[in-house]
Amino acid sequence: MNLNRTKFILSKDYDVLLAESGIDALAKLKEVKIDMVLLDIDMPRMNGMETFEHMKAFAADIPVIFLTASGAEEDVVCAVKLGAVNYLKKPFRPQELLKRVAQEFEKR
Repeated sequence: MNLNRTKFILSKDYDVLLAESGIDALAKLKEVKIDMVLLDIDMPRMNGMETFEHMKAFAADIPVIFLTASGAEEDVVCAVKLGAVNYLKKPFRPQELLKRVAQEFEKR
């Protein structure tokens, strides 16, 4: 995921905190109140699925949207089975990312 592009798209409407890896994301989740997580399936040091599984131990109530360049349907199915609220295939249009994030906040 291009972190800076995603932050640029979302920061007009949301406060955005970036994590460089799954391990970094887990540490930040323990330190800061987070309302939603966007996870890439392919991340350094710990992939998105592993990160999500670890997250569930202490942050199961935080909605997760997966971003993936993978065309593999099994990745999407696995993410949804684990409890992801949505997913977005990369490359995505900025308005589609904003729409999915807004939809999840409207549910809360």
